[in-house]
Amino acid sequence: MKTMMKRLARDEKGAALVMVLILLLISGLIIGPLLSYMGTGLITGEVYETRTAELYAADAGVEDAIWKIQNNEGNLPCSPGHSWSYNITDVNGKSLQISIEYVGEGIYRITSIAVTDDGGGTAAITGTEIEAYVTGVSADFSGLLDNVITSQNGIEYPPSRDINYPEGHGPVDYYGGLWPTPEGLAEFYWPNVAGVEPYDSDILDLEGEDDSLGPFYRDGGLEILNSIKTDPPPTLTLTGTVYITGDTEIGGTKHDFTLDLNGQTIFVASNSSAPEKALWIGGKCSIIGPGVIIAVGDVYFEPNIPVGMTDPIFILSVSGETTLQPGGAFYGAIAGSVEVDLQPNTSLNYPEAGFGDGINFPGFGEPTQLVYSIDSWEVIPLWRE
Repeated sequence: MKTMMKRLARDEKGAALVMVLILLLISGLIIGPLLSYMGTGLITGEVYETRTAELYAADAGVEDAIWKIQNNEGNLPCSPGHSWSYNITDVNGKSLQISIEYVGEGIYRITSIAVTDDGGGTAAITGTEIEAYVTGVSADFSGLLDNVITSQNGIEYPPSRDINYPEGHGPVDYYGGLWPTPEGLAEFYWPNVAGVEPYDSDILDLEGEDDSLGPFYRDGGLEILNSIKTDPPPTLTLTGTVYITGDTEIGGTKHDFTLDLNGQTIFVASNSSAPEKALWIGGKCSIIGPGVIIAVGDVYFEPNIPVGMTDPIFILSVSGETTLQPGGAFYGAIAGSVEVDLQPNTSLNYPEAGFGDGINFPGFGEPTQLVYSIDSWEVIPLWRE
């Protein structure tokens, strides 16, 4: 019996080798396709990265061409069928070939090609082309100020409100006239702050002192407040356009102050909507005009308005809702794309003499600027040998 057990144990020698050989065989079958798959993934990822960089670069070329058209820079064509081409050497590491062709009736065709060259001299060159058509429209939106309330949709009236206006200047809902775009207004107001050093904080504190503001540019959100109580409260006087890209709160917290628009414009490029607000002007702020207040998104307007203030203010939500709940009689005009919402006990008065020329809004002052809107935008992948 003992001899038989030794013989059986001796017969199991080499079993581990068999298992190792099986594992090596399976690994050999798997490793090749796996390495090939990984290599393909790396190549594909590089291609996607190149294409993305090309797309962004080509789009930047379109924006550059629109800027040149807007500002009449370069040798712009002015007759149908004529074109002008130029190059930009380095955008995202790509070279750009840009062409501007005048189609007619204020329409331009823009082609922007972003080219990638591996520098080998014989390798293929890849590229991405964007073709866009842009149309120039008059930037005269003064018609929005002709009525006490204007909306592309409805107007929400509370049971108790006081709306006063001369004949022909009453509320207009479902407005069918020319309505500004966020891009168009950005084009209009950006030259007012171009070259201004961006404000680097998200809080602007008066600290109990009178101050002036403008031209002013903030790339991001901003809160304007007064942290120190004084009697009388300090005044912040606008001396140029205030251009803010993020959600903005004015006079929502701390202590009272006065905001003197002084004929200037606050333009908030944020498109936030309920429950957030692109622009909220709160009850710690007393506001006087004349002036313009614009936000791309929702506007909530509830500041104090001094008794007897008759300098008109225009408030516009470009693509959102305007809600009005001031502490005092409002004098001016309100416009909101989605809706204009008047809260209970709101007093709204349209200026007898209109707005005159003392505000900074497209259509006021000379000459009337053209704003170019993109009618179509198409990506055309290229492969060049």
